Amino acid sequence: MTALRLRWQRSVAIAATGAAAFVGTAIAAAPAQAHTPQWSVTCDSVSIDLKQYAPKGNKVTVKAGDKVLISEDFGRSFNKKVDLPKHSEPLDVTAQVVASDGDQFSWGPETKKSPVCEEPSKPPAPSPSESESTSPSPSASPSQSASEKPEPSAPESSSSAPASKPQGGGDDLAETGSSSNTPMIAGIAAAVVVLGGGLVVFARKRRASQS
Repeated sequence: MTALRLRWQRSVAIAATGAAAFVGTAIAAAPAQAHTPQWSVTCDSVSIDLKQYAPKGNKVTVKAGDKVLISEDFGRSFNKKVDLPKHSEPLDVTAQVVASDGDQFSWGPETKKSPVCEEPSKPPAPSPSESESTSPSPSASPSQSASEKPEPSAPESSSSAPASKPQGGGDDLAETGSSSNTPMIAGIAAAVVVLGGGLVVFARKRRASQS
């Protein structure tokens, strides 16, 4: 009877010890499973999302290179997105969380790479020949091409027709310039004067000889 009681007490003690160990393990594991840190990095920003932490006393730190972007205390949750500084090469971004309910629930520092953002491509500039062909002519209207320019109107016949010349001998009187026959007329007149002078002298000599 005594041996049976001892065996029973030993079995109860073993079962109680196992149950206590199981409950303690579950209690210890519950907070670890509850802490859910998540964060992501793009070419121009970093986002961090922390849930189900202790009510107070937790701290989160985020750095981009040597520059501190986030350094704040938080309670049960924390969610924030910040812009990264512009960079021409991949940038190291580091995040770290210090939990107030034990170092086993803290994590980091953890580092991720932020790639370089691609700039949008610019359309090529038009060549000079293309810009000249597409630009409208300043002298012509958009609806009228160069080949369709209006021709100047013909002048009226009354204003453009030359005046008719009067018939008869009025042409010589109307001319005011020197004629090509002027030298000839002058030569004949001089000859007549010389001849007249000679005749006068001859007549005087003849009269003198007759008297």
